[in-house]
Amino acid sequence: MKLNTKSRYAVMALADLAKFASQKPVSLRDISLRQNISILYLEQIFLKLKKSNVVKSIRGINGGYVLNKDPHDIKLAEIFLALDEKVKTMACKKDIKKSCTGKSVKCITHNLWDELDMHINNFFESKKLSDLLNKHQNRIL
Repeated sequence: MKLNTKSRYAVMALADLAKFASQKPVSLRDISLRQNISILYLEQIFLKLKKSNVVKSIRGINGGYVLNKDPHDIKLAEIFLALDEKVKTMACKKDIKKSCTGKSVKCITHNLWDELDMHINNFFESKKLSDLLNKHQNRIL
């Protein structure tokens, strides 16, 4: 199973943004320092998130980024979609005739991985950005 580093960092950065953006826009520099993510990497991520209307940028001396919607309305699957990514458990593509074995017959475990793929993506479809904040606040240190 593969979840790209970009997806993980995007979720971390957006959770940070959701936590701190209630007072004012948040700079990528601040997110970078708090989450230990390269600013250059965050710029790439936020470019895609802005293009998909997940975030918007505010210019000026006190500028930065804010969420375009309430964290309760942002599904984690929406974040992955903005980055053109999906969690995949299989090497083959569902919509082509050849399977992961390179033959026209699917491998013996294909349906197992396909079912797991659906469960994982349904999980991310059901989780909201706000769920991360609630779990973090309720965590015992």
